Amino acid sequence: MNRLLRGVRWTGWYLRELTGETAYERHVAHLRAHDAAAEVPTRREFERRRTDAQERDPREGFRCC
Repeated sequence: MNRLLRGVRWTGWYLRELTGETAYERHVAHLRAHDAAAEVPTRREFERRRTDAQERDPREGFRCC
């Protein structure tokens, strides 16, 4: 049972990393580690900025449509 639970957790972690779900969490951790008083954007603001950056620079991410 313990092995199965570890497998499920690992799969969940892997899928979150693969889809970019953890990008916001890593960004917030980075901001807080370098400046505790830094203003942390909301998840929506972060995603909007991330999408805008990807659309401006094709090397940041592929967008077909």
